[in-house]
Amino acid sequence: MKNNSKTMLLLVEDNPSDVALTERAFKKAHIANEMVVAQDGQEALDYLWGAGAHQGRDGADLPALVLLDLKLPKVSGLDVLRQIRADARTRRLPVVILTTSKEEQDVAAGYDLGANSYIRKPVDFHQFAAAIEQLGLYWLILNEAPPKVK
Repeated sequence: MKNNSKTMLLLVEDNPSDVALTERAFKKAHIANEMVVAQDGQEALDYLWGAGAHQGRDGADLPALVLLDLKLPKVSGLDVLRQIRADARTRRLPVVILTTSKEEQDVAAGYDLGANSYIRKPVDFHQFAAAIEQLGLYWLILNEAPPKVK
């Protein structure tokens, strides 16, 4: 799979095992894009806006994709999504909810708040790796990224 070195993705995930699994699945799928990991919702927002521990980071340098878990400490995934969509700089940013939640209300809320996709994490690694490969192929290779807000 080709790699556009300019496309980076932000994984917002608090479970170290799921982070490792996601990294392993991307590697297995030959998706070499840089992956930045935020371990809670507040860290994700700080990263996007160059605040807190990410003070000084260029907030205009946005990831090509945000993979967002819902069950996060500090700021929930749905609140992160709400804030992403409320800001002109990030409202077009592709956000894929990647979670174990099967709650219909979570699916509905995610789409209502502007998620581009909602993917339930398969429990089986091989199924998870296949899902990540398809996700990476579509969002990082095939999808036409939205124009940057000026």
